[in-house]
Amino acid sequence: MIRREPLAGQHSHCRSALARCVRRALLPLLLAVFGGAAHSETLIIEGALDRDVFEPVLALFQRNNPDITLDYRDRSTLMADTFARTAKSAPDVVISSAMPWQMALSNEGFAQRVDTEETRQWPAWAKWREELFGFTFEPIVMAYRLDLAAAMKPPSTHQDLLDLLLNHREELQGKVVTYSPLNSGIGDMLSQQDARYTPKMWDLVAAMGQVGVHESARSKEMLEGLSSGKYWLAYNILGSYAMVWAQNHPEVVVQVPNDYSLVMMRTAFVHREAEHPQAAYRFVGFLLSQEGQSVMAGETPLFSVRPDVVGPYTAQRLRDEVGDHLYPIPLNASLLAFVDPLRRAAFLKRWQETITPEP
Repeated sequence: MIRREPLAGQHSHCRSALARCVRRALLPLLLAVFGGAAHSETLIIEGALDRDVFEPVLALFQRNNPDITLDYRDRSTLMADTFARTAKSAPDVVISSAMPWQMALSNEGFAQRVDTEETRQWPAWAKWREELFGFTFEPIVMAYRLDLAAAMKPPSTHQDLLDLLLNHREELQGKVVTYSPLNSGIGDMLSQQDARYTPKMWDLVAAMGQVGVHESARSKEMLEGLSSGKYWLAYNILGSYAMVWAQNHPEVVVQVPNDYSLVMMRTAFVHREAEHPQAAYRFVGFLLSQEGQSVMAGETPLFSVRPDVVGPYTAQRLRDEVGDHLYPIPLNASLLAFVDPLRRAAFLKRWQETITPEP
C-alpha cells in the first residue's frame, strides 16, 4: 500500500478549494439574477507532448466541445512537473511522458479521482488509483541519418550499437545524441529502465562518452540535429516523434530495436486544484474514448491503447510487427523508486562518471 503523506499547506489548499466551490456554485445564480450571458470555460493543460503531434486530438476535442476553450501549454517533462507543483494558478490537466514523475504527483495528492465510463473501463495496467491514466503506447527507438548507413552498417540491436560505437569511434565523434537524464524526465526514466533490461547498459554509456555524445532535453532538438547533419545517430528517442519526423525528412531512418524496445505511455491526470474540473473530466474521458483513441491511431503516431480501434498506429499493430521484443514500462508503484532522491542521485552520479571519458 502506498501511504499518502500529509501535504504542506494542506489547510490553505482546503480553504482555497472551498472558495472555488463557492464561486462555481454562485456563478450560475448571479448570471440568472443579473442577466449575464453564458461564456466558455478555458481549460488549461500543461502538456509535455509536442503540440504539432497532438494537434489532431486537440482539434477534435475542440470541435466536439465548442463551449470549452483550450489553453495548451507545451512544456518539457521537468517543467510540466514543476508547474503542477508550484504554479499559483494550477493547471486543470497535466500530461507527461515522464511516468515516474506523474506517479509521484498522484501519490503526493496532486491528482484527483476521475469517475467516467471511460475511466472505469480502462485496463488496470494503464491506470493508477483512478487518478492517472496512460493513453498512448509508444516505442522507444534509434534514429539515424543516411550518411551513417553509407559509412557503416546501421545498428538494429543494442549490441549492434555498442559495437558500432567501439569500432567507429573517430567517424562518430560528436555525432551521437541521446536524452539527458539530468535535464529530462523521460531521459532519466529510459536510462534507468535500460539498466534493468540489459547488462551492457553501462558499457553502452561508456562507449557513448568515448564518442563525445551530446545530451539533450528535447526530442525536437535531437531530430533537427539529425536533419541538419549535426548528428548521425539518436539513441533512445521517442518513436512517436521520430516516426512523424521521418515522414517529412527522408534523410532520417527510424529503427525499432530488434532485441528489445521499451514502450512508454503518456499519462494524464486532473489536478486537485483544477479551476474547471468538469471540463477536465471531459477532456480526460475523451483521451480514453473510442473516438479520441481512433484519432491517435489514425492521425498521430502516438499509438492508441484501446483494442477496438484501427489505424496505422495501434498497440496491437505494434505488437504484431515487433513481436515479443516490446517491453512496456508498467504503470505501477515500482515507478516511484525511480524518483527516490537518494536512488536518483546515485544513478546520476554513476551516469556522469561513466559517460565522462578519462583524461
